[in-house]
Amino acid sequence: MLKKCAVNSQPYIGIFSVGCEELTVVPPMTDEKTFSEAMETPVVTTTVGGTRLIGALICANSRGLMVSDIISSREMDTLLEHVDVTIVQERHNALGNNILVNDHGALLSPILSKATEKGIVEVLDVEVARGTIAGIGMVGSQAVVTNKGLLCHPHVTREETELMEGLFKVPVRKTTANHGSGWVGTCMIANTKGAVIGDTTTPIELGRIEEGLGYLE
Repeated sequence: MLKKCAVNSQPYIGIFSVGCEELTVVPPMTDEKTFSEAMETPVVTTTVGGTRLIGALICANSRGLMVSDIISSREMDTLLEHVDVTIVQERHNALGNNILVNDHGALLSPILSKATEKGIVEVLDVEVARGTIAGIGMVGSQAVVTNKGLLCHPHVTREETELMEGLFKVPVRKTTANHGSGWVGTCMIANTKGAVIGDTTTPIELGRIEEGLGYLE
């Protein structure tokens, strides 16, 4: 199911929230019902380091959740009630912006440390590669991936596409969201059951998203 909404009066769903097959995490004062209906998962409400920018600071797949070390003990306890959580000590701590992951693979920004790469392999149990999307290292901001499909910035290159299709084991489709933004990962979250998308996304973009993530099957 596709649902359109805003978080904090902003259409950048992927900056403020994160979702996978098992769980969705949103900031306070968010319409939890919209997220639970679309993603078909439990919804946890919290902050990370006192900020609402959850999607920028967390990456997750079905095996666990990895979060920036700015998280407080109270916030950590909230998440641990629902999912295995690993704290990552990384200078470039916007993990959600710099990591794109599903249950098969993870694409990492070239700027991330070897220790973070090792942690992704061990915790999320995936094959790892480093690369860019449309020449941009913030790969988590440029794309959204599930276990059925991947949507990314329309300027993605053939070499980048081939790398991602081999890594994530899903087809790659180009699209925009939020009325023309190529930074697809900032505009939405998704799993194999549904997606929550920024409320400025156009009907044409919704059609591409629905097709590209395999919801029409």
